[in-house]
Amino acid sequence: MDPTAFLQGRSRETTIVRDAQGRWFQDGIALSHPNLARSFDRWIARAEDGRYCLKNEINWAYITLEGAPVFVRSLGFDEHGAPWLLLSNDRREELDGNTLRQGVADQALYCTVSGNLTARFDSSAATQLEGLLGEDEQGVYLAWSGQKFYPPMVSDPIR
Repeated sequence: MDPTAFLQGRSRETTIVRDAQGRWFQDGIALSHPNLARSFDRWIARAEDGRYCLKNEINWAYITLEGAPVFVRSLGFDEHGAPWLLLSNDRREELDGNTLRQGVADQALYCTVSGNLTARFDSSAATQLEGLLGEDEQGVYLAWSGQKFYPPMVSDPIR
């Protein structure tokens, strides 16, 4: 079969939406099965054109994403006190303090993960940062491994 003919009339567009709180919907109906939601969270990626999609080993399709593509669910700390993140896509990554930023509108903390995805700290993860917080004449900072990180206030933290 000719692959071009097979794909003709088909679209990668979907009506799948994830809202800013991380809930999944299709055609306005909640997709509440926990394994489906976890899979979708793991499959969020950027298509070549920069739009968000769900992508796995078999296929990919566009989605509508409201808010950050990834959430920081909790933190842990290595033997030197440096934080690592447990993400909604089931990945574990070190926190790159240079990517921290705070949203002007929602006052939430954000960082960059997995190379190019924005992660929003949920309230539980944000409170786990308490031991790293400090303030000096330059403002509020997070400190670990002998460095201070001053998250700038930005109007579009998702970029």
